[in-house]
Amino acid sequence: MAVTRTFSIIKPDATRRNLTGAVTAMLEGAGLRVVASKRIQMTRAMAEGFYAVHRERPFFNDLVAFMISGPVVVQVLEGEDAVARNRAIMGATNPANADEGTIRKVHAESIEANSVHGSDSDENAAIEIAYFFAQTEITG
Repeated sequence: MAVTRTFSIIKPDATRRNLTGAVTAMLEGAGLRVVASKRIQMTRAMAEGFYAVHRERPFFNDLVAFMISGPVVVQVLEGEDAVARNRAIMGATNPANADEGTIRKVHAESIEANSVHGSDSDENAAIEIAYFFAQTEITG
């Protein structure tokens, strides 16, 4: 397996409950290394741009409102097959369907407030990383 990078967001429901460290510990425990991290307050324009692929979906406005409702922690994670590894530790989008021991099973409040976002492919990881980070901010 090759060492790759992926993108992660610790969402407002998790930062509100002071779970940044707990979520990061689970990511690191799964073999991922944080090579960039920052706590930000997304603007409406940032959230709308990031989730533009969902613009026509009925949940778009609620998703944007949720993502700007509080601070988030955006991270670049590195490890062997990072996208798949991150998706495995995150668990299913719906925490009721997530495996025991996954971030969403342990920390999510609901399908909407599910604590984390992770890239779904290497291609999207590169796009999402570039959306929030300059190359000079990524060290590893």
